[in-house]
Amino acid sequence: RGGAAISIRSVVDKPLKFISSGEKMDALQVFHPERMADRILGMGDVVSLVERAQEQFDEEEARRLKKKLVKDQFNFNDFIQQIQQVKKMGNLKDLASIVKTINQNAVEDEMTTSRTSGATLAETPLDRLYNRAKADIIIELTWKVNTMGPKRSVTYTLKGVDAYTNKQVAAASGTGAQSFTAEVPVLIEEATLEKMDGFVGQLQDHFDDMLANGREIILTVRVFDNGSGLSFEDEYDGEELTDIIDRWMSQNTMNHRYNLSDATESALHFEQVRIPIYRENGMAMDARAFSNSLRKYLGKAPYNIPCKILTKGLGRADIVLGEK
Repeated sequence: RGGAAISIRSVVDKPLKFISSGEKMDALQVFHPERMADRILGMGDVVSLVERAQEQFDEEEARRLKKKLVKDQFNFNDFIQQIQQVKKMGNLKDLASIVKTINQNAVEDEMTTSRTSGATLAETPLDRLYNRAKADIIIELTWKVNTMGPKRSVTYTLKGVDAYTNKQVAAASGTGAQSFTAEVPVLIEEATLEKMDGFVGQLQDHFDDMLANGREIILTVRVFDNGSGLSFEDEYDGEELTDIIDRWMSQNTMNHRYNLSDATESALHFEQVRIPIYRENGMAMDARAFSNSLRKYLGKAPYNIPCKILTKGLGRADIVLGEK
C-alpha cells in the first residue's frame, strides 16, 4: 500500500512527487502524503476516487441528462455517453478495487458517535458516496460475451435501481445477434438498443408515480441506550410518544402513505414512507431533510427531546432520541 515507496524515500533522501496505479501515463497521480498514510492505515482512498470522478463528469451535463430522463427524452446515445464517461475514469477493475477497498477497510471503522456518551451507529462509506452523488436512479449494466466458433454475441442485463430505496424500478435483458467482427461495445449497443425504449418507459412510470405519490424512504426512530429512561411509552399531555410521532407522520407524508412496520418501547421502524419531492423553499427533499423536520418538532415544547440524525444513503435516516 505504499510502505515500500516511503522506505525508499527514507533511504535515498529524495521527495516523492508522483505515484502510479498502472503502467500507462494516465495512471500517474500526484503524491499526497496524508492519503498514502490513510491507505497504510486501511482507511481507503475516497478523495482520489472523487477527484477522478470530478475530472470526467460535468455537473451541468448531469443536470441536462436528468431533465431528459424526467421528460422521457433519454435515449441510447445518452446512456452510452454515460458508460464512456465511467470508462474515462480508468480501468473498471481498478475502480472496482478502489470501491472494494473503501468498503472493506472503512465500514467497521467509519462510525457516527454521540458527542456526550460515545454511543454509535454505523454509516458505510458507500452510503456517503451515494449521498454526495444525489442520484435518483443508479443504472447497472452487466454482460458476458458468448463465443461460438468465430462468432461472438453478448448477453446482458440492464437494471435501474432507485438510489433511495435500492429497489429495482426498471429492467431489460437479452442476447444480441452474433457477429464475426464487431467489437464488444458495438455488440452491447446493438443488443440493448432493441429494448431501450421499454426500459426508459419503465423509468418514466417510476418518475410519474414519484411525482404523484412522493418519493419513498425508510425512517427509523430510536432511543440512545444511555440510561436516561426515555422510551416511546412516555406520555406528554396524556398522549404516548409513539402516537405523537405517528400523528406527525400522517400529517407530513404524501397522501398519508407510510407503514409503521415495527414498534417497541425503544424503536419505531417506518417503511414505504412517501415524502414530497420538494421542500417549501423549492429544494429537493430527501430522507435527511424530512427527518430533520421531525427532529425540530420533537425538540420544541412540550416535548423538548434532544435528537440526533444519522443518514444511510439518500433514502434512509435514523433519528436517535435522548442525545445530540
